[in-house]
Amino acid sequence: MKYKQMGITGLMVSEICLGTMTFGSQLDEKGSIEVIHRALDNGINFIDTADLYVEGLSEQIVGKALQGKRSGVILASKVGAWKVGTDVNKIGLSRKNIMGGIEDSLRRLGTDYIDLYYAHKPDPITPIDETLRAFDDLVHQGKVRYIACSNYPLWRLSKALCVSEVHGLARFDCIQPPYNLIGRDIEEEILPLCESEGIGVCVYNPLAAGLLTGKHDPEKEPAENTRFRHATLGKVYKDRYWLDSNFRAISRLMEVAAAHDHSMPQFALAGVLKNPLITSVICGVTSSRQLEENLGALEVELTEKELMVCDQVWHQLRPPRFSYGSQQVER
Repeated sequence: MKYKQMGITGLMVSEICLGTMTFGSQLDEKGSIEVIHRALDNGINFIDTADLYVEGLSEQIVGKALQGKRSGVILASKVGAWKVGTDVNKIGLSRKNIMGGIEDSLRRLGTDYIDLYYAHKPDPITPIDETLRAFDDLVHQGKVRYIACSNYPLWRLSKALCVSEVHGLARFDCIQPPYNLIGRDIEEEILPLCESEGIGVCVYNPLAAGLLTGKHDPEKEPAENTRFRHATLGKVYKDRYWLDSNFRAISRLMEVAAAHDHSMPQFALAGVLKNPLITSVICGVTSSRQLEENLGALEVELTEKELMVCDQVWHQLRPPRFSYGSQQVER
């Protein structure tokens, strides 16, 4: 296993982060705990969960699996995305929801601190300084080690960093956006900002919700036990990735992977890991076999020709064009 520094912090995390959204739904408790232990045995020290995953069941399972193993694990969780329960205030990034959310997550996880605590998605009505002051308090209380954000656009991340600097508050030391071989938009502005400001980048959907495994047929409905049939997020994933243009792109990528004896998941993950600005890649699995295959991506070294094809495929999906702010000044 390889480890990378989280931004400019002193935190070292494994290049593969174990995602747990499937735990308690697509994978039962016993199987989930087995996967977590197998991940730890293979050197993964980074586990990602959230308060809303299966209504908190994912956090409970992670907590059980980490009994007696907590100290060596970098544990990440999230708050504020969707309503948890029926309380009108159990949503968003208000001080009330953050302070309540951390207590609920700590209880479910069976721990007294979370290493990396994410604002799961932007809250359009809560002032960013209220959110950051609440997170800053959690850091000073020792309940959180570092704070981070997920699904933030560039302007919100920039504003948050400015507010933290002006008021001397804990800042977002990591961002969690989607990133894969058919979705590389963050390369335009998010990644350059993170490089400039020393912010870690932990990406999700590296396999495009499973589309980049090459196992889906565009002429057939997605299989039952897949992200595209998820009870609450299935439509989101289908709208995001289930497109004819993506299937055509994947067909070309599959040709290249097969020609060089790579499995499609390992080829796709290796393409993401090749980017030096990516700190860690979140891999969600439904079996130990899938985990082992994903780990194999660490041994795959893509050639310049393979990477060139990846670029060509991306440029076909998003043809290069003039975009304000994207041009470098010639000196």
